[in-house]
Amino acid sequence: MAFHPINRNTDYLLPPSVQDWLPESHLARYVVDVIDGLDLSELERQYAGQGSAAYHPAAMLSILIYAYATGTFSSRKIERATYDSLAFRFVAGNQHPDHDTLANFRKRFGPQFAEIFVQVLQVARENQLSKFGTVSLDGTKIHANASRHSALSHGHIETIEAQLKAEVQEMLNLADAADQSTVPDGVNLPDEIKRREDRLAAIAAAKAKIEARAKERFEREKAEYDAKMAARAAKAAETGKKPGGREPKVPDPSPRAEDQVNLTDEESRIMKVAGGGFEQCYNAQAVVDTESMLVVVAQVTNAANDKEQVEPMVTQLHALPDGLNQPADILIDSGYFSEKNVTACEAAKIRPLIAPGREGHHPNWRERFTEPEPLVGQTRSVEAMKHRLKTKEGRALYALRKQTVEPVFGIIKSVLGFRQFLMRGLGNVQTEWTLVCLAWNLKRMAVLRPQ
Repeated sequence: MAFHPINRNTDYLLPPSVQDWLPESHLARYVVDVIDGLDLSELERQYAGQGSAAYHPAAMLSILIYAYATGTFSSRKIERATYDSLAFRFVAGNQHPDHDTLANFRKRFGPQFAEIFVQVLQVARENQLSKFGTVSLDGTKIHANASRHSALSHGHIETIEAQLKAEVQEMLNLADAADQSTVPDGVNLPDEIKRREDRLAAIAAAKAKIEARAKERFEREKAEYDAKMAARAAKAAETGKKPGGREPKVPDPSPRAEDQVNLTDEESRIMKVAGGGFEQCYNAQAVVDTESMLVVVAQVTNAANDKEQVEPMVTQLHALPDGLNQPADILIDSGYFSEKNVTACEAAKIRPLIAPGREGHHPNWRERFTEPEPLVGQTRSVEAMKHRLKTKEGRALYALRKQTVEPVFGIIKSVLGFRQFLMRGLGNVQTEWTLVCLAWNLKRMAVLRPQ
């Protein structure tokens, strides 16, 4: 058996030009080509023009997007890859930004990343990768950079606060006593008192945040309560009878015992996750084009319930440039269903298909080939939508939802490996989610481009 010789002392182990390092169809080349064609003037204006020369924002952005598209999220790992990886060397132009520079760039330019996200979608439209005629909306829980064990509930705060205050008072009494023989050996009373006072200060701050959230919730619930009571009063005046049904419950302004705040990332929330259990998470939302599987709108919220996300997502969709902002249909999971959401979609001139509930598995085969009886007379928007969902056309259209938005989340989590945010705070994780979806879009566009 003959073997190729091993010679690690060969000169010019690599081609002398970085342009010769990668094949023409490589993802790194595509990322660089698209980013170089974008308008980055707003990014460039953010630099003061003083001090030493900075890395060009086109290079920094290309490095971050290629890193996220290939499953590298840590700024330290990205820095190391600019030395170890030929593709990263090509993208970086054989430069090596350190991890602090990369992390600061990522954190600093969140609003500009959102504008670049839209520019990339316009590139996809100009290249005719999709008509953006039908979109799907869904959400997925992504772990925050915080442990749920760092969360304190209002009920537990009151219990531990009383305990710590009692301990501080006991130690102060011991410190003032002439006879300290009851103090265990090795105990430094001033240090122990300070430690508990520091914890009490942190607990007081957490308690204040919970109470502020309770106040916001009360104001929101009070407005809803007043609107319901006004509607009931108007109906009573119109009919001369007391409206049926249970009277709305008066909202309570005080914090609930289960209200929580996380000491590591106070804007994250404990949410129920797939597979059971609860984790400290954010709720990442995405509107995905069914034809190309490109993410059209990417948003993060700390609200666990999806039902309130339709209106803001449709509003953001409507704010996109022409050609991207007016799909004919939007396909939405049953967790978003409400009459208010159906109305919000129709107000934006988009036909909604929102499942009113979970469908049973393995329906009778005849159902696939039957059409419902046509609607007669005036019908509410919700009833018209439910009827459309039962038609052959509606069933076929709604079936696209599971094969578009859910695979995007699956690939982002399982293939790219993005299961936890690195940054903390709602604004920062929004920047990170925008980067993730931007990287996914470019990765997907590289596959869809004409070869």
